[in-house]
Amino acid sequence: MAEYIVQSKIRAYIKTKNLNTGGDSLEALEKAFLKVLDAAIGRAKANDRKTLMARDC
Repeated sequence: MAEYIVQSKIRAYIKTKNLNTGGDSLEALEKAFLKVLDAAIGRAKANDRKTLMARDC
């Protein structure tokens, strides 16, 4: 179950593109989001910062 993304907002956005949301798509999107977030966290830590900034994303 996706716990880090707002499922209703994602579903609504996909609906604006005239598509339906598959049952497993939200979990896959969350995995992709967490992968990007982990990479950004790694860049912030590599720069010896404790604040995640836009330039890390």
